Amino acid sequence: MAWTTVNELKQQVKRLWDRGALLATLIDDNDEPFFPRRLVFKTPSAKELSERYDEARQWMASVQKADHLQITMKPVRHRLLGDNVVPAKAWLKSFDDAIQILGKKREAQQFSELISLTRSRHPTLLPWVKLHAIKALSLTDVWARLLDVIDWLKANPKPAIYLRQVDIPGIDTKFIESSRAVLIVLLDLCLPADIINRQFTGAGRFELRYGFLSKPERVRFRVLDPDIRLIGGSIQDIELTSDAFRCLDSDERFKGVGRVFITENEINFLTFPAVEQSLVLFGAGYGFEALADIPWLARLQIYYWGDIDTHGFAILDQLRAKLPHTQSLLMDEATLLAHRPFWGQEGRPENRQLKRLTAAELALYNDLIDNRFQNRLRLEQELVGFNYLCTKIGS
Repeated sequence: MAWTTVNELKQQVKRLWDRGALLATLIDDNDEPFFPRRLVFKTPSAKELSERYDEARQWMASVQKADHLQITMKPVRHRLLGDNVVPAKAWLKSFDDAIQILGKKREAQQFSELISLTRSRHPTLLPWVKLHAIKALSLTDVWARLLDVIDWLKANPKPAIYLRQVDIPGIDTKFIESSRAVLIVLLDLCLPADIINRQFTGAGRFELRYGFLSKPERVRFRVLDPDIRLIGGSIQDIELTSDAFRCLDSDERFKGVGRVFITENEINFLTFPAVEQSLVLFGAGYGFEALADIPWLARLQIYYWGDIDTHGFAILDQLRAKLPHTQSLLMDEATLLAHRPFWGQEGRPENRQLKRLTAAELALYNDLIDNRFQNRLRLEQELVGFNYLCTKIGS
């Protein structure tokens, strides 16, 4: 039956709840009145009344019994049935009626309390609460603590301490760390613009965005030239903070370095052959923050060796955003075809425009997307033959 049922009317009310539209009405900001709210209500036509009168009469009886919904009637005159009054429109009269229909009294009370707390402590958040009412409702149990964190940062801008050192009653480091995503949204609305470092985005850069100390970025590298010794011993496997790595070019022993290889696989990193005037860095997937703003890297030859798959090329593309002169190593069709027995499959291939690839790299990337060789092809870098590597780098 195409006529709107009571259950369908209630589903419309539920969708208003799910969108946050009902809860948003509790924030009085002089918007146009939300109630009474007319609902979509399909009723029988004159022809249907005539041809399906018994069905229509049963339908009319059911909708007129709809609790907490207002059904307005209209008179109709039918040449066979005479004068009748039939349902014409359906209305949701008030917020209280909606709550009764949905059984959401407790949630409505919680949201009202959240609004009162927000209005008294941080009214600038009310527009966000209204726009994201369901999200805000899900935070009712922690909302007061989130506001405590905001208060603390307003009183202690750019604190220059670790999160572990924040002393707020009832709040520990884990709470702040687990709430970083929503805190970023709320803090950006509440804090003065000049104490937010907007170049750092995402939950992983929370500390830097708001002036906390962050765990130092670290760079792990091996010196590949036997004639260059930065530390004692024959194995020059070294890990430094990014700040210390940045200062390496001031070391006279480092002056002979002219090439840097970057590889994503630790075994490849550990077994990379000896190469004159060279280092090999252990990569970090899509994260290259530790290599940003290191002036001397711009003067060296940079080679990136990643998997031959769509993500490998995406990582290469991202690295070139930091180091535009980076060249790829063993990420070409010849290497791929030479290692056919070791082909595997990529889990979730990338498929987006990469603007920093060379013509040959882009052609191979598109071939991988188009499954030219096989479905979701992947050649992992650690499966490339060691002698093949040595030949290619002239070691």
